[in-house]
Amino acid sequence: MISSSLKNQIRSFINALSSEKGYSANTCRAYSHDLYEFASFICESRFSKKKNADTFGPHQVDSLMIRGYLGFLHKKNKKVTIARKLSAVRSFFRYLVKHGVILDNPLDLVLTPKQKKTIPVYLPVDDIFRLLDSIKTDTLAGTRSLAIFETLYSTGIRISELTGLNVYDVDFEKCLIRVLGKGNQERIVPVGKKAVNAIGDYRKRLHLEKGIGTEENSPLFLNKDNGRLTTRSIARILDKISKECGLLIPVSPHALRHTFATHMLDAGADLRVVQELLGHKSLSTTQRYTHVSIDRLMETYDKAHPRR
Repeated sequence: MISSSLKNQIRSFINALSSEKGYSANTCRAYSHDLYEFASFICESRFSKKKNADTFGPHQVDSLMIRGYLGFLHKKNKKVTIARKLSAVRSFFRYLVKHGVILDNPLDLVLTPKQKKTIPVYLPVDDIFRLLDSIKTDTLAGTRSLAIFETLYSTGIRISELTGLNVYDVDFEKCLIRVLGKGNQERIVPVGKKAVNAIGDYRKRLHLEKGIGTEENSPLFLNKDNGRLTTRSIARILDKISKECGLLIPVSPHALRHTFATHMLDAGADLRVVQELLGHKSLSTTQRYTHVSIDRLMETYDKAHPRR
C-alpha cells in the first residue's frame, strides 16, 4: 500500500510537471507510472517495515532503500529502462528538496548505472528514397502516407509533433511549419518543396473526396473518421510500407528523425542548427548523431589510406 503522504507528494509533483513545466499528458503519465512503482516498492519492501506503510513519508526514504529499489529493477529491466526510472525518482526528490519537504536528497549518494552508448538507427539515402518512392498515391490513404513521411524526413520533427499539426501550422508559400514541441515550446522549422507539395496534394484530395477544406484550423492529417491521426496508426502504416519495399531493418517514425539528423550532419550542417531544428534542449543530445558520421569517416579512412 502506498502511504498517503508519499502519494500526495507524487501527485503534487505530477501536477507541477503539467502546470509549471508544461509537460505533455504522455510524459506526466510516464512519470506517474514510474513514481508509483517506486513508492509501492518502498512501502511494501522490508525496508519500510510494512506495519508503518500507511504513514511512510518521503523524509523516511534513504539511500539504502534506493539501492534496494535498483536491485529490484535489475531483475527484470534493461539498463536504459532502469536509468529512465531512476531519473524520474531523482527529479521527484529534487522537487521535494526545492520545496522544503525534505532537507537531504537520498539520491545524492546513488550513482546512475552506466549505459551502453548506442548509435541511432537511420536509413542510408538510397533506402529512404526507395521507401518514399515506393508509396503509391492512387488512393487518399496513399496520398496521406506520402505527405506524412515526406514531412517527417524533410523536417526531422517528432511523430507526436507531426500528429499535433493543424492546417494553419503550415505556411505553404514560405515552406515553413510551426511545431509545438516538448514543454509546449514552439519552434518554426523549414520544410522541403516535395513535402509541401505532398501535403498540398493530400489536402486537395481530401477536399475532393470528403469535402473537407482548409477554412478551419483542423488537424492536418486525418484518420478515416476525420479525427486526428494517432502516432500508433502512423507507426503501423510505416511498418507496412517498409516491409513492402523490402527494407532489411525495422523502420519506426523515430528512425526517420534519426535519418534526417544524420543526413543533415553528413552534408555539413552546423550541429547547433540541427539542434534547433530537432528541438533539443541540450547540444549533447544532438551530438550522438555525430557518432554515425565519425564511424563512417573512419571506415572510409581505413579503406582508402595507404598507410593506415
